[in-house]
Order: sequence, then structure tokens, then C-alpha cells
Amino acid sequence: MPDDGVLIGYADHQPQQLRLDRANRHGLVAGATGTGKTVTLQVLAQGLSDAGVPVFAADVKGDLSGIAAAGQPSEKMTARAQGMGLTLRPAAAPVVFWDLFGQAGHPIRATVSEMGPLLIARMLELNDVQEGVLNVVFRAADEEGLLLLDLKDLQAALTYASDNAQALGAKYGNVSAATVATIQRKLLVLETQGGANLFGEPALALADLMRTDGAGRGYVSVLAADKLIASPRLYATFLLWLMSELFEELPEVGDPEKPRLAFFFDEAHLLFRDAPKPLLEKVEQVVRLIRSKGVGVYFVTQNPADIPETVLGQLGNRVEHALRAYTPVEQRGLRAASDSFRPNPAFDTAEAIQNLGVGEALVSVLDEKGAPTMVQKTMVRPPDSRIGPMTPAERAAVMAQSPVRGLYDQPQDRESAFEMLKARAAQKAAAAAPAPEPKAAPAPRPSNRQSMAEAFGKSMLRTLGSQVGRELIRGVLGGLTASGGRRRY
Repeated sequence: MPDDGVLIGYADHQPQQLRLDRANRHGLVAGATGTGKTVTLQVLAQGLSDAGVPVFAADVKGDLSGIAAAGQPSEKMTARAQGMGLTLRPAAAPVVFWDLFGQAGHPIRATVSEMGPLLIARMLELNDVQEGVLNVVFRAADEEGLLLLDLKDLQAALTYASDNAQALGAKYGNVSAATVATIQRKLLVLETQGGANLFGEPALALADLMRTDGAGRGYVSVLAADKLIASPRLYATFLLWLMSELFEELPEVGDPEKPRLAFFFDEAHLLFRDAPKPLLEKVEQVVRLIRSKGVGVYFVTQNPADIPETVLGQLGNRVEHALRAYTPVEQRGLRAASDSFRPNPAFDTAEAIQNLGVGEALVSVLDEKGAPTMVQKTMVRPPDSRIGPMTPAERAAVMAQSPVRGLYDQPQDRESAFEMLKARAAQKAAAAAPAPEPKAAPAPRPSNRQSMAEAFGKSMLRTLGSQVGRELIRGVLGGLTASGGRRRY
């Protein structure tokens, strides 16, 4: 295999490979369930890792965890490799396991402020009015100098907004207490789904997703998503936030010799399902521009029709496994998939897609000039790592040797909005204690607006406990971007 590419497989004994200098031009791995998408993802991820490219991938079914163990070739796999003229060399990739729930990997966290009102509104399925109120809450917290870092902080700020709806409404527009209550109820639902695990400290440092080992291989960060996928909005919003953080923080590098990171987004249709137009436009912007940051984004889904055309047009490297076309919708998806390839006069693309076997795919990648190659029927090579999941004991052994062991495993609780408001409320109560005078002074005329500390003091018992996070920074998809930034590179 040439040193400047990742071997995908062979078409008529001709190698089909992903060029490293074009790997940041994004890609698509598509196909019906059971046609071999996960194995193709594994082949690409391990090939990029061997080339020194760090990889982030979500493991929706648990099968991708096998990339951390050396393969055990069966007779069938060995025969397949020999038919390609390929010698299998069983080897594991260097892997870091992550898990929002902290069970099958290291905990991975963000802060409420970093996530921002736009993405949190998406996560909570808020309508336009509710999203507007959430923006007011974030703005009010910014002006008060209070950090919204976990769900407890956000609940406290919502309580303040409810108690001061009239004053905030006069400044920012109508703020309904009923709308605030609806948002609070949806936060409770999010917490029961495990969303509280996402928010807190220590928050993820992107540099920990971009590590290489002593041999120069890129670490493969595998996000355990078999439980997370049960909350599809939480799953899609988290990955979208992570992609936007990469876009926001990484410096421009143009077209490097190889990507700084390859990002695989499995079950990609969840990102775009029911997404409002403004969000889709920002996703398109991130996908279009993040390649110049040295990041290649690869969407993995059942049908290319799941991806909006404006995003699909940005995906230059494509691997299409078999599609079924029994219904009118599936037939339209088949036509869209076949039309996206540069035709090969040797066969009909649409017919070929339907007749592909397991482990076969139509492949078109970008050549040295950046143009798509003619589509080829390709036998995907077997991976060097294990096909299938690791056992819990094997996973634990990998985590014990992890380069981030101990960095994220224990949550931290530094002072944030909740603690600050609690201290202010205590000071206010102490200052308001009656003085030992025989005659009380006339009471001042009450203000028609509570301070945030007063509102918090009155409603503190209604707030929720959770974790705390970090500074008020929101990027291109976070909204309300503060001045400055968190540059770690």
C-alpha cells in the first residue's frame, strides 16, 4: 500500500485508497443495515490511525470497540485477503474509550455556557418562543457575571427569569413565566435521560482527542453510544457541539499533507432530522469551512438521501454499500445515491448498488487534483483489528493504560453561579436582620424588580443539584459569543 493513502479495498486487483492529502475533504459511508458499514468505518479509522491521524468515532452498536484488539482472522477472512493479494497482519489500534455516562469509558463533559442556547434549545426540542426566552436567560446571566455551567445553574437562572419576568420583558421582550416553567420541565426530562452527565467539569480539552502514541499512530477516540443513542437529540446535539468546537478553536492550516483529525458521525440522519433551517445553515457552514482547519468529517448513514444536498455536496470521498429500493422513497434515495457518483461505463451504478454483497461497495475518492475518481466496484479489505466488540474486562484493561486516565474520571465542583448566588443571598439576609433599636425606621418603598440574588434566595429550594463547569464561551453554534476565546493550540 502506498504511504500517502489508506487502503479501502481492491477493484479488479487495483487498490482503492483514500489519499491522505484529500482526507480533509470529508466523506460518506452509506448502506443498508448489515451490508458492512461498520467494518468499512473500522478499516478507515485504523488506516488513518496508522498514518498518524487521530480519529474520533461514535460506537452506536458497540462493535467498533474491537478496533482496540488485534484481529483473529477466520478462514473466510484469510481467503478474502489472499484473493486481494493482501497479507493480514493482526494489530490493534491505540484507543481511548469515552462515555457520557462514565461507564464504558472516561466521562466526557461540556458546560452549559459552551453548549449555548441554540444547541440546548435543539436538545430540549424548544419552539421559537421558548428558545427566545432561553436566549434572554443566557443574556441576563452574562450581564450579571454569573457562569451557567450545569443544569443546576441553568435552573437557578430560569427561576430568576420567572420571578422577574416583567422587568426582563421590558428590556428584552416578553418573558412568560409559563414559558419558563415549560423549559424547566423539559430540563427535568433531559436530566432523567442522563443529560446532566454531559454538563460539568473537568470539561473536555480538544487536545485530548488529537493525541498520537509513541510510535506516531493517532489515537482512536471511541465514544460509547449504545446507550446514548436512546436519546437521539442528546446524541446528535453533543456531536454537533463537538464538531463546532473543533471549528471554533483550531487554527487555519489550509490543505495539510494529512488531516489533524478525522471525525466519524455515525447515524448521521439524527443530526438533520427535524432540524430548523438556521441550524442546518450553520451545520453547512461548519462542514464547508472546517476542512481548512485540517479536520475531515465523515458521515455514516443508511442512505445518502438522509443528508441535505447542501451538505452532501461537500463530501468528496464516498463508499456506498448495498441499498434496497422497495418503496418509492427508497427508489428516490437509490437514484440520488447513483447520481452522486462519477459514472463508470462498465456498469449501471443504480443497478450495481442494489446487487452489492456484504463487504462490497462502490467507491469514489478524490484524486491528486481534487476531482472524484470514476466509481469502482470494490471488495473492502478485512481490518487488522478485531471485528466485533471487546469484553468489559478487555475494555477496562485498555482504560487502565489510557493516556487520559485520571484526568476526567472524578467530577470537580468549583464555585459557579449556584454558589455565588447562594453566598449573595446569605449576605442579603444578614444585612436585612432587624437592628436592636426601640423604633424601627420607615421601610423603604419596595422595588418592582428583584435582583438575581433576591430571586435566588426566594426560590433556591426549587433549583436542582448537578455539576459545575467553566467560562462563558459559546462558539459558532453556541450563540451569544463572548469576546476572546479559549485557544489551546
